[in-house]
Amino acid sequence: MRRILATLCIALLAVAAGYKVVYGRNGMIVYKAKRAEYQHLQQDIADENQRHQELEDRVRSLQSDPKAIEKEAREQLGYVRPGEKILVQRPPRVDVHAAAAVAQSQPVAP
Repeated sequence: MRRILATLCIALLAVAAGYKVVYGRNGMIVYKAKRAEYQHLQQDIADENQRHQELEDRVRSLQSDPKAIEKEAREQLGYVRPGEKILVQRPPRVDVHAAAAVAQSQPVAP
């Protein structure tokens, strides 16, 4: 009887230790989740470093490359060279009567 009781106690301790190793505060489940989060954060850091490098390259080109400076001046500020003509496309006019008729013909959602 004593042997059976000792074996049961050891088995119970082994099960409790195994449960703690797998599901405990720092168990395998938590470890895998933390490892996945770590890998995700490492990827985010790599992406941000790449973006930072691209922005540094852009700043460097805007400080020294005349073509990049001209491109930004044309796109952002709307600058043109003397003698150039600008073509502006007007947005299409909305027919108020047709829009009202379409709005009236659509059923009302409940």
